[in-house]
Amino acid sequence: MADFVHLSSDGVSVVLDCRGPALPSIVHWGAALGEVDLAATALAAAPQPIGFSVDGAVRVSMIPEQSAGWLGHPGLAGHREGRAWSSAFQVTGIDRSEVAVQIHGRDREAGLALTVDLELLAGGVLRARARLTSVAPGTYWLEHLMVFLPVPADATDLLDFTGHHLRERAPQRTAFTHGLRLRENRTGRTGYDSAYVLCAGTAGFANRSGQVWGVHTAFSGGARTVAERNYHGHSALGGGELLLPGEVGLGAGESYTSPWVYGAFGAAGLDSMSERFHTYLRSRPHHPTRPRPVVVNTWEAVYFDHDLPRLTALARAAAAVGAERFVLDDGWFGSRRDDTSGLGDWTVSAQVWPDGLGPLIRIVRELGMEFGLWVEPEMVNLDSDLARAHPDWIMGVGHRLPPAARSQQVLDLHNPAAYAYVLGRLDALLSENDIAYLKWDHNRDLAEAGHPGSGRAGVHDQTLAVYRLLDEVRARHPAVEIESCSSGGGRVDLEILERTDRIWASDCIDAHERVMIQRWTSLLVPLELIGSHVGAATSHTTRRTLPLSTRAAAALFGHFGIEWDLSTISQAEVDDLAAWVALYKSVRDLLHTGTLVHGDPADPAYTLTGVVGESDALFAVTATATSVSYPPGVVTLPGLDPDRVHHVRPQPPGDVPDGNAAAWGAALPWCTPHGVRLSGRALGSSGLRLPVLYPDRVLLVRVTPTEVAE
Repeated sequence: MADFVHLSSDGVSVVLDCRGPALPSIVHWGAALGEVDLAATALAAAPQPIGFSVDGAVRVSMIPEQSAGWLGHPGLAGHREGRAWSSAFQVTGIDRSEVAVQIHGRDREAGLALTVDLELLAGGVLRARARLTSVAPGTYWLEHLMVFLPVPADATDLLDFTGHHLRERAPQRTAFTHGLRLRENRTGRTGYDSAYVLCAGTAGFANRSGQVWGVHTAFSGGARTVAERNYHGHSALGGGELLLPGEVGLGAGESYTSPWVYGAFGAAGLDSMSERFHTYLRSRPHHPTRPRPVVVNTWEAVYFDHDLPRLTALARAAAAVGAERFVLDDGWFGSRRDDTSGLGDWTVSAQVWPDGLGPLIRIVRELGMEFGLWVEPEMVNLDSDLARAHPDWIMGVGHRLPPAARSQQVLDLHNPAAYAYVLGRLDALLSENDIAYLKWDHNRDLAEAGHPGSGRAGVHDQTLAVYRLLDEVRARHPAVEIESCSSGGGRVDLEILERTDRIWASDCIDAHERVMIQRWTSLLVPLELIGSHVGAATSHTTRRTLPLSTRAAAALFGHFGIEWDLSTISQAEVDDLAAWVALYKSVRDLLHTGTLVHGDPADPAYTLTGVVGESDALFAVTATATSVSYPPGVVTLPGLDPDRVHHVRPQPPGDVPDGNAAAWGAALPWCTPHGVRLSGRALGSSGLRLPVLYPDRVLLVRVTPTEVAE
């Protein structure tokens, strides 16, 4: 076995010290090292052997062990009826390729075998996971298995996320001080307030400055994400599944595999880290590549009020503005006239749809649109035929049902009969109807989610069963796209995105809120996978009223859609919305393949978001408040080729915020159809003067190299 392993890809190096017999440690994760003496690199980074809890220096592996002298957070916790609680793995083999390494270890006394996978993916994204196998008689009760990635001492700031329904992924920054920062998600789904991407960076790191290391725990159930720093000078970020008591007991020969923990290093701020995640996701063979169709969703237009004439009018109005996909939301099945009944009865309502969904689907298809349908396969109302027939399929503790949430409970999909029922109904719907898209929802946390027969905790089993269900639906209907929705943005992670084609970022489509929700969702997820809709003038969730230009400009930076009763709007609004749809269609290739960038304006009243391609770029200047400067200052345009001259001008229809060609009657000199021509270097350093904008208004700026035909 080699003493050292060096993985390098896309400007990133990972160096492992494999000089056993204990598990390897990561010597370096960060900027590419090129040709380097690995032994000298390890020697240079080795700590002075003083001050540790044991004699000598403690080498901390990716699965930190107390047997190595580590007294911080352990990578593995578990026991055999109180014994084998501390592991001491010794390496038995290492398999490697140019960009991956697999480490095999065994602890004969504890009766455990361990395999650690480490891969360097496209974009320089690092991912790691571990598989634990019991190789002794009896049961090993697993408490957690976590993978840790080290970060340097100069990563002194932490960024992670919190949030709630309608305000997902709100950033919070803290100092990376000594001790443990543990973020636990116990909601049974990814959660609104998950750490999402836990970032450690150099002091004051920002969108375009500072070095940043970020990790994401890719799991759709309970999860733990950790940042730990101790006085020995060791700092690391880690993640794994949050297991409830007794969820995983391994008999002889049985294994448990931890979630993938994804890590990305950014040499120049959050944008450089984010670009790595996006590059990796776009490299996947199943990543959506066809143009992302303009979606019209019926929820905020009609809610549960379904009838063929009303939805026909809405479909015709959708086609008139250029929509390409029409999605019928909740209320089409069983007794589902509101959210208190019918969930689980996945049969088209004869009361509402006496001739089935066929007539509406035919109208939608004749109008040139795909048809999509809302489902919530993991849940059930007690007032449903399913619950009355199979109360034993509902998750709970013993004979006690959990408190209801949105009048619903959770189906135990680990139960083979319940799983087969749901799979059969979904398969029938997709086989019997011309459905191109499923909006797959999940509208409650998993409180007291136990298996009703045994009473044992079941979030782990439920999460894996949902993955199997999605995989089987995809295998049977590979052309059907699936959206991950969970009371909005409650299930956004890279493991659910292995099985879905986009996520719904939030039930809040108020553009003011969406600017920040989408900005931070896109830290991990590229724009083409983030559903983003134009809502009514007055938001249904916040009651804030905004002009169409603001609402549409926010929706543009995502997978564009509409959630608005178009059958009731004026002809002027139809024309304006059609212009925005046409703009989206003209720039979606840029938005969904280019590099997402963000400015760091000195003026906190403004944000700047852009997408830069090889021959085109589009930026959105957004005023989120009034400025202390009047007129405001300048903002630099990042990401442009510094050696090319670029034509910069306002982009219609986003060139006239709020209908005023010149705010306050005074035109900004460069802000004309002729614009200005400057080098990318000048635009990235001296910048562009910001316009005076009313709060919650957006100006779109188009930037193209002058040698590209306009």
